[in-house]
Amino acid sequence: MKILVTGGTGYIGSHTCVELQQKGYEVIIVDNLSNSNIKVLDAIEKISGIKPAFENFDLADTQKTADFFKRNSDIDGIIHFAAFKAVGESVNLPLKYYYNNLFSLVNILQSMKDNGIDNLVFSSSCTVYGQPEKLPVSENAPIQKAESPYGNTKQISEEIIFDTIKSSNIKGIALRYFNPIGAHESAIIGELPLGVPNCLMPFITQTAIGIRQQLSVFGDDYNTPDGTAIRDYIHIVDLAKAHVIAVERMVNQKMKKTFEYFNLGTGNGYSVLEVIKSFEKVSGQKLNYQIVGRRAGDVEQVWADTNFANDELGWKAQKSLDEMTLSAWNWEKKLNEN
Repeated sequence: MKILVTGGTGYIGSHTCVELQQKGYEVIIVDNLSNSNIKVLDAIEKISGIKPAFENFDLADTQKTADFFKRNSDIDGIIHFAAFKAVGESVNLPLKYYYNNLFSLVNILQSMKDNGIDNLVFSSSCTVYGQPEKLPVSENAPIQKAESPYGNTKQISEEIIFDTIKSSNIKGIALRYFNPIGAHESAIIGELPLGVPNCLMPFITQTAIGIRQQLSVFGDDYNTPDGTAIRDYIHIVDLAKAHVIAVERMVNQKMKKTFEYFNLGTGNGYSVLEVIKSFEKVSGQKLNYQIVGRRAGDVEQVWADTNFANDELGWKAQKSLDEMTLSAWNWEKKLNEN
């Protein structure tokens, strides 16, 4: 089976490529390298023994996308990761996010229809729930108004997929991630943002190793036990494995509906300060951080009800918070060996 992984040199994409190849899938990656590095291909090969096929272009380019699919109409399924994902940046640059995240999806869906490719796993997000009225949040929770343009692109993307499925043979699974952190146990791949990180974990590890002077904790006046925002952090490899299961569910025709969606989290909510304490414990490093004002677009607290994904997919997150933060630290140390 041949699977296209868009954004496959990125953080979640690269870990998923490893899992796919280890399960015997043939992988082809399309990525414009706007937030990743070409060296990731060698890292994937080092772990899995296979270097995936790769093409470098922007999926928001309609003609290039159409040309690619004409040449690769034998693809059995697509996992679509390629998107901008920084909540804060999306508030400041909404048009950048709407253009990139929506045009790329529309081009992919059109090419799927044109070339008879029916299986799409979509990289969605818990941001589609906004600030949920009830926690933990289940797949049946009402979709609230998005707190950021990034979150809104995920909501709109799911609607675009749903409408396209109704009018075609395409089937879709949207995986709504909570907060992926950590790195592969080999420390050969991990989270490597270009420039200043927008996510908590790489900012923690870069501060601990001396790349960043100080970590900012955005807000300590939330209605949470320690005042800092709460998220459901999930290990990146647990998350990657769920994508392989979703692909297998599709190609083996086990889906109950033509469009399904699943929460991918641990079912546990951890505050920013709890993540910092876990990191300090497993690394032995004291972290230089300060409390600053809240960040625009941030949700106060959210964690997953994972029962549906656990029961229906037969998938469950395995790794603890300490395992997540330790793997991220091992990756950061490996990066800074040279």
